[in-house]
Amino acid sequence: MSRSLDHDALRGRVAVVAGATRGAGRGIAAALGEAGATVICTGRSSVTGTGGSDYDRPETIEETAELVTRLGGTGIAARTDHLDSDQVRRLAERIRRDHGAIDVLVNNIWGAERLKGGPADWNTPIWDHSLDDGLRILRLGLETHLITSHHLLPLLIGKPGGLLVEVTDGTAAYNAERYRISVFYDLVKTAVNRLAFSQGHELAPYGATAVALTPGWLRSEMMLDNYGVTEENWRDALAPDRGEDRPTAPAGFASSESPRYVGRAVAALAADPERARWNQRSVSSAQLAREYGFTDVDGAQPDVWGAH
Repeated sequence: MSRSLDHDALRGRVAVVAGATRGAGRGIAAALGEAGATVICTGRSSVTGTGGSDYDRPETIEETAELVTRLGGTGIAARTDHLDSDQVRRLAERIRRDHGAIDVLVNNIWGAERLKGGPADWNTPIWDHSLDDGLRILRLGLETHLITSHHLLPLLIGKPGGLLVEVTDGTAAYNAERYRISVFYDLVKTAVNRLAFSQGHELAPYGATAVALTPGWLRSEMMLDNYGVTEENWRDALAPDRGEDRPTAPAGFASSESPRYVGRAVAALAADPERARWNQRSVSSAQLAREYGFTDVDGAQPDVWGAH
């Protein structure tokens, strides 16, 4: 039996999930909705307007907002390109006008999954790596977070108790000892952990908390499509001899997690009145599951990092 927070644990709280279209962002928005929050879901992929993401994918922020509402929260879609400072500034103005302040900001913007490439592209040295692709990885994965914090954190510090979550890949301890895919990817994912530390230093005098959070092996929409499975039958990806068009996942995939798991980690942090004890920390969804007792949607508590 899956275990999550009380459905009213975050009732009356306002959260912004930047990068909520799919993957971890959608899972985080959904879990905040499970706990009753009002969730402003931002991203470039929308049913309205132009300026979609770097992925040719069908998911939209409107779908995420609808999911939040179905789960018991209030979902609001706000199309925003977080590389465009003016768009993020206008988002902040809209939130201030409509809600006054925010209680939770989740910096989950990424969008460089294709740029980082697959395993065959990993370990390409910087002198052979496409410089244009590498610099765009930095812009998408780091500059977006800085722009978003600059414009939205003023809405978080008006009253004590605010929470900033920086979503990355790998804990600070794990990344400090390992090379991650390429110089550019390594730099982004390490830097986002440090962002939580440095912003936590600046937020502490205002009674706010910053945490770096990593999911484990995430069963995102793109990952499920890669193995030709759905969330309902994802374990089929572990079966041998699936054919060339349906690759077999490595054994570690058995410890993968749905996007809702890392989402419940954010919701648990937001509901904890003593969340300041996590300020400047780098944690995983599995670590917080052990601390707070929540489970993934299938009732499990997967921990891919525990194997390292």
